[in-house]
Amino acid sequence: MKLFHQAAYRFIENRRTAYLVSGLVLLAGIAAMGINIVRGGSLRDWQNYGVDFTGGSLVQVRFDVPVGVGELRAALGGAEAPPITQFGAEVENTFVIRAPLEEASINDVADAIEAQIQSGLSGRPFEVERRELVGATVGAELERDAGWAILFSFVLTLIYLAIRFELRFGLAAVIATAHDVLITLGFLAAFRLEIALPTVAAILTILGYSLNDTIVVFDRIRENLHMKGARKRDPIELVNKSINETLPRTVLTSGTTLAVLISLLVFGGPVIRDFTIVLILGVIIGTYSSIFVAAPALIEIQKRWGLGQAGEKKKRPQPATV
Repeated sequence: MKLFHQAAYRFIENRRTAYLVSGLVLLAGIAAMGINIVRGGSLRDWQNYGVDFTGGSLVQVRFDVPVGVGELRAALGGAEAPPITQFGAEVENTFVIRAPLEEASINDVADAIEAQIQSGLSGRPFEVERRELVGATVGAELERDAGWAILFSFVLTLIYLAIRFELRFGLAAVIATAHDVLITLGFLAAFRLEIALPTVAAILTILGYSLNDTIVVFDRIRENLHMKGARKRDPIELVNKSINETLPRTVLTSGTTLAVLISLLVFGGPVIRDFTIVLILGVIIGTYSSIFVAAPALIEIQKRWGLGQAGEKKKRPQPATV
């Protein structure tokens, strides 16, 4: 980390370039959502929802001999195969297959899956242990609950930071996390990645990661504000100093996290591929937003509305603060 020992990068001075980049990426994501709606013919088609949200058939099979998940996926159509989940070591050779909702009955879907397995894995005896139907109503409830979970996290973030720091810090953090979620949703829409329950978990994890990184920067800003003579300094200079001081920690944390996630992407297989991609994207966006979105937003909020301690002391003849 000696590379950043005396870092003095002018991040805030380049905030307008960052605004432009974020704006273009957000517009591209919104355009991708609009194209998906036009192609699908319904507002619900703005994302590629998986069986967890659209409803579908759930079939659990157990083999009498060892079978790899890759072999089963190849038997069910390879890249076009429905999502397959393998149980842990305590339930060997057992898989759950989630097929999209169709007009056919659950028994017809299960029979079709059974026929495909018999054809692709002949000589591997197995039995169908469970057949269930996940209705579209359940999927709609999951979608609504996921939206409420993300919205609730925004509210808690605002309340926590308003108490822990000041209201202006909370507003800036909410802007940054909303920025991260919107870019992630735009990425999912553009590349038609399937949204399942693990994807929602990944988005909530992104919120936590981004918020944690933002709080580290904000905490250093607050510490520097309390130093002697800090309120006579240029606010942009003070924020730049705070970001540069936390830069080694930011780079180290993001780098080690990305190393683990890239390993999961390479060796984890297709089952967790989309989940890992969303997390990788989230770490990159979260690191970017804590520097180029949250900190500049704090400057803009203070300059325009004077929320927080500096706003309360506006009548006193002292220099503007961050």
